[in-house]
Amino acid sequence: MPKVLWSYILSLIFSAAMAQQEYPKLTQIVTDNAGIFTQEQLAGLRSKLTQFETETTNQLVVLTIEELGNETIEGYANKTFNQNGLGQAEKDNGILILFAELDREVRIEVGYGLEPYITDAVASRIIRNTMIPYFKDEQYFEGIDMATNQIITFLSDPEALEEFKAEMESEDDIPWWVMLFIALFLLMFVAAGGFIFYKSYTSLLEMFRGIFIGKLGVVPGIFMMLFMLMPIAFSLVFILLPVFFMVEVLGMAPNYDELFMNASWNLYGLIFFFVVTILLAIIKIIRKGKEDIKISFFKTDKKYMSKTFSKSGTHSFGSGSGSSSSSSFSGGGGSSGGGGASGSW
Repeated sequence: MPKVLWSYILSLIFSAAMAQQEYPKLTQIVTDNAGIFTQEQLAGLRSKLTQFETETTNQLVVLTIEELGNETIEGYANKTFNQNGLGQAEKDNGILILFAELDREVRIEVGYGLEPYITDAVASRIIRNTMIPYFKDEQYFEGIDMATNQIITFLSDPEALEEFKAEMESEDDIPWWVMLFIALFLLMFVAAGGFIFYKSYTSLLEMFRGIFIGKLGVVPGIFMMLFMLMPIAFSLVFILLPVFFMVEVLGMAPNYDELFMNASWNLYGLIFFFVVTILLAIIKIIRKGKEDIKISFFKTDKKYMSKTFSKSGTHSFGSGSGSSSSSSFSGGGGSSGGGGASGSW
């Protein structure tokens, strides 16, 4: 058994090591594994990017491959970037242009240090407006060469970069009447969701009140609440999706991963929701002034149920509710966190 276990562990280590070797070791600033450049084009591109690195210390690296295999272009680019340590470790000032010929995909992967300049939006615009039009005509060198020219210009001339960003913003501006139409359309969803939420929430509130005054048993009340949470959740989707859409359009979107994937945040939100509901139910009992707090685990007042809740379960308000072997090029230890953009044609 120990031998089998060790064999299994060694096979896993070997597989992991092989997986690490899937990504090219870059020994040139331009590596043309797809063979899409002529020797003259390759030499010219290498000379330009080497000169840019010498003058600025920024590493702008180009890698072409035939295909990605089972990897996404984002994952392939990020792992190649980090394994080769593109850019300088203290500056993280590397950029990788990855071109996958047979997959017809391209990505600009940007190191941490250059993300404030070559933002995701800037990288996406370069791919969409500069590279892909050439790629559609199979002019691969021209597309990559023009893109490198733009990136060099933006990193060397802050005014050119700001002008480019201003043009992007003006092109992305939506006419006020279109925004008004979208807002009115989305408002209908918000209104419908708000109505469903109000009706469902008042029923949930009445269920808590019924439990606290002994009219509704705790056990049947819990089951009723579980069913009532479904229309509440449904209504929140109607309310929140239009809101998320609008903040995306206005460029004010938060980090959704931090908002929704954080388990503690979601737990605190749920606790807050029920605490507020319980407090409102208690306040409602106090305001009526004629009811005492008492709890029954199973017994339910049938007269109260028929008077307070309709058959649909809603509350009645009336009741109260590179291939080269040269080693002249190497990364300086920089890293990328996945910033950049991808495109296909």
